[in-house]
Amino acid sequence: MRNLLDLAPVEADRLLREFAVSHGEAAYRGSQVVPHLWQKPVASFAAMTDLPKAFRERLAEHFVLPRLTLETGQRSTDGTRKFLFRLADGQAIETVAIPDDDRMTFCISSQAGCPLQCAFCATGAMGFARNLAVHEIAGQVRELALLDPPVRATNIVFMGMGEPLMNWSAVDVVLSVLNDPKGFGIGARHITVSTVGILPGIEALGRRKEQFRLALSIHAPSDALRQTLMPVNTKYPLAAVIRAAAAFERRVTFEYVMLGGVNDHPEHADQLATLARECGAFVNLIPLHPGGAMGFTPTSPEMIARFARRIRGHGVEVAIRKSRGKDIAAACGQLRVERLRRRPPAGPDDDREVQVA
Repeated sequence: MRNLLDLAPVEADRLLREFAVSHGEAAYRGSQVVPHLWQKPVASFAAMTDLPKAFRERLAEHFVLPRLTLETGQRSTDGTRKFLFRLADGQAIETVAIPDDDRMTFCISSQAGCPLQCAFCATGAMGFARNLAVHEIAGQVRELALLDPPVRATNIVFMGMGEPLMNWSAVDVVLSVLNDPKGFGIGARHITVSTVGILPGIEALGRRKEQFRLALSIHAPSDALRQTLMPVNTKYPLAAVIRAAAAFERRVTFEYVMLGGVNDHPEHADQLATLARECGAFVNLIPLHPGGAMGFTPTSPEMIARFARRIRGHGVEVAIRKSRGKDIAAACGQLRVERLRRRPPAGPDDDREVQVA
């Protein structure tokens, strides 16, 4: 049976209209299904009560609306919520919902595990299992909208488990599901794709007409230091990543996790500012979450503030991300590590998962 939740909204609408006509219904009956997929999601075809009962039964005979199983959830005192979803094959993924005034940002996963082995990341330490399908990525947003009461996103960041640009064929469709008015209808400028610098994926994202945002996980301002923290730097060195950022033609953010005594010296701030000026990037300094520190020590708040001032002194815009969910397992991958055994990590030069349209 066809999985409707693996389709872009335009394709789902076309398919359902054709299906309705082929079963003796008016084409508009097919279009009536589409809002129930993402805009106002329902758990089953039976719950689509604005459709004739016989048509709902035919839909259930030919199509599926697969669910993610919510295995556990945690709520922080600051309002941050973390969810662990179980997939059909037993894999598990994490999603975080972060409230901030009138915004609700979802941090969503694109892979089960991660192949990149960044030294400070709990997800990389668990190893790589597989890419997620379209319905498993967008399904994180859908499942939270199905909660009672529903939790709905205003902003999306692909900063959960995995490297989204190593799963481009699925992420490409998910971006349409998130942005399309017939999907979740979230503005492109409120959707950010974060990458360590997978160059084919950055180019593919840049070819999309929508104004999706790009965030680059820099974490070190020189190849020598970055190599020790992020093995992928061998394949995609800083100079190449910065050139790709400069060619992106939209605003780029540098993500920079502050590691005490490692990448937080004054000269690192100067070097980072130079890189940011080369491609007009905004710098986002991220306090290391102690729950997923992987043996590193967080830089003190005072030192982070001095680091930010030094960058700002070079004429570069900079912000310090507010640390959220400290009292729960909110570090990326932390909750999954607690529930599942780690897998052997995949090598950073393994290209089999890079998918570029």
